[in-house]
Amino acid sequence: MERMLERLGRACAGRPWHTIAAWLLVAVALAGIGQLTGGGFANDFRVPGTESQRAADLIQQHFPAYGAESAEIVWHAAEGDLHRADRAAAIAAAVAAIRRQPSVVDAGNPLPDAENPGSGGLLSPDGRTATSTVRYDRHAGDLGPTAYQRLDAAVAPARAAGVDVDFRGLVIDVAFEPTTGTAELVGLAAAAVVLLLSFGSMVAAGLPILVALVGLACGTTLVLIASLVVDVPSSAPIVAVMLGLGAGIDYALFVVTRFRAALADGITDPVTAAGRATGTAGHAVLFAGGTVVVAILGLLFTGIPFVGAMGLAGALTVTATMLAALTLLPAVLGLLGRRVDAGRIRRRPGDPTAGSRWPRWGRHVTRHRWAYAIGATLALLIVTAPVLTLRLGTPDDGNQPAHWPQRQAYDRVAAAFGPGWNGPLVLAVPVPAGLSPARTTDALDDLTRRLVADPAVELVTPAQLSTDGHIALLSVVPRYAPQDDRVADLVHRIRSDTAPAALDRYGTGALIAGTTAFMIDIADAVADRLPWVVFAVIVAAGLLLVAMFRAPLIAVKAAVMALLSVGTAYGVLVMVFQWGWGLTLIGVDRPVPIMSVVPMLLFAVLFGLSMDYEVFLLSAIREEYRRSGDPGAAVVAGLAGTGRVITAAATIMAVVFLSFVWIDDTLVKMIGIGLATAVIIDATVIRVVLAPAVLSLLGHHAWWPGRPNR
Repeated sequence: MERMLERLGRACAGRPWHTIAAWLLVAVALAGIGQLTGGGFANDFRVPGTESQRAADLIQQHFPAYGAESAEIVWHAAEGDLHRADRAAAIAAAVAAIRRQPSVVDAGNPLPDAENPGSGGLLSPDGRTATSTVRYDRHAGDLGPTAYQRLDAAVAPARAAGVDVDFRGLVIDVAFEPTTGTAELVGLAAAAVVLLLSFGSMVAAGLPILVALVGLACGTTLVLIASLVVDVPSSAPIVAVMLGLGAGIDYALFVVTRFRAALADGITDPVTAAGRATGTAGHAVLFAGGTVVVAILGLLFTGIPFVGAMGLAGALTVTATMLAALTLLPAVLGLLGRRVDAGRIRRRPGDPTAGSRWPRWGRHVTRHRWAYAIGATLALLIVTAPVLTLRLGTPDDGNQPAHWPQRQAYDRVAAAFGPGWNGPLVLAVPVPAGLSPARTTDALDDLTRRLVADPAVELVTPAQLSTDGHIALLSVVPRYAPQDDRVADLVHRIRSDTAPAALDRYGTGALIAGTTAFMIDIADAVADRLPWVVFAVIVAAGLLLVAMFRAPLIAVKAAVMALLSVGTAYGVLVMVFQWGWGLTLIGVDRPVPIMSVVPMLLFAVLFGLSMDYEVFLLSAIREEYRRSGDPGAAVVAGLAGTGRVITAAATIMAVVFLSFVWIDDTLVKMIGIGLATAVIIDATVIRVVLAPAVLSLLGHHAWWPGRPNR
């Protein structure tokens, strides 16, 4: 493999302009295809096979007015009430204008009158707060941000009359989709500073960023094209940019470091040096990047479409940046030659792999290997311990930024009606063929009585029968906020006890729909499938490592340490988001459960990323072990040769990930903090303390059944 990669590097460096032109043509072609095909992103969070999804499909089939999507409007009078004549007239005018908007199936007026006796929403007892629902015949992703803009414009008369109007729902969320923008620039700036300090040369520091950006541009365009055939959620491109930027700079950093080392060793021909760098560092890049891609693609087998789409987006971007590091970068290095050190900021630029501290540290760790192995393991387990209290869920509108309309709508509903009104449950009860109207009424009454008797239930609305008489709907309002554990317990209790006890005798059952039930189903699906994802990723990564090093114990050691790295990330997420440690520093004002998809996504990504440093370190150690046959000396030499590079690479990746934490999206914040935590711990505690200590303890056994070349 190394010889093949070296030939590839020499070929690209020997024909640099051909290689650069090919990359430019590919980038332009992909951008053109992306623009012409008009790909886009859609927040379609459906999970086939879950009860809440079956219930939603059933309701839409028998209640056409239910719509494909909906938005909730919250009307609030800070002074007086909504019944004032001018306000009532303004609200009616706004509702009438909304009903005329494209794709609107129905819009309710919250104030009942002679023409609207049934009311189209909810009105608080003091008459100051009301809600109404707008239903659409298309999904939120198809409607785009203009749906919210039209709604916001239509309520102008109500606002002029002194009514505060806010909105919530997926239709609104589309207009507030986060973008990378400033975060990407901050990450690049921080990475540039770290690279400049590491290389001491402006040209050498700029190369990894330039190559990573080219790969990132191609990768994100591929994600846009993929969105034509796969529903890619709006947060997926941000996660892909985060991964592609961090991994791409790291991969290029490894290759540039080896290129400069080859020049320092006396190789005068830049083409030969570029080939040597691609054959050595490129070997690590290929296997590390391959492990990342395989691990992330494992998300396609979760059975949760939007999670798989996020994995696909990340895999495409990482693949593009990896290919850029293996082909485009050698071409540029072949052109530059020794000019790679141009623009020095210090008299002696030095070699990032050099420095007397790392050999001393390596000898110190190997001398005290038992103490460091035990101490580091205990420290990692302590940080991981909070994962025992991990609670899966989905942050709702109550966790949005305080100035967003979704958050203001959530707070007003909770204050006026109670927390449970922010996440009512919708029960769909199929009516069996042949069941008489009287028996149907008895069944629904029996179900209602049992629901009302539940201490977690605030209110049950009267059953509503579909026009075809095939299903009935009931709304159940919990006493607690949607994120509360007691609401999840209520959903499970209705499914397993309450509904069967009431409806089995009538030959029917109840399906629970609604956003709250849907989020609970996602959490349950993740909990059920996460062990299989973990198993599949570990096996795939282990096989790749065995193929690379021909040493089973090395693969086992790498898997265990990657699990420790992931565990610490989970532990820190619990401390920050569930326990609230430093939460306000990242723009979140109240504790939240860990989003259901985060553990699965983080595991796949982190397990792959941890292989970057593992492969880079092990490659250096194996080279020395093959040369000297001394496992202890090989550990010291390998750490001395890679310690500084790994530390610089981890710093770059961590600052890139942390720069995304200030994006107004809880999912992105969790992923950013989780990734940064794991990368920092992996490159410090694990890679420069625990791994050298364990390899020293294993000695020759670590490389069994291989033999040193003596």
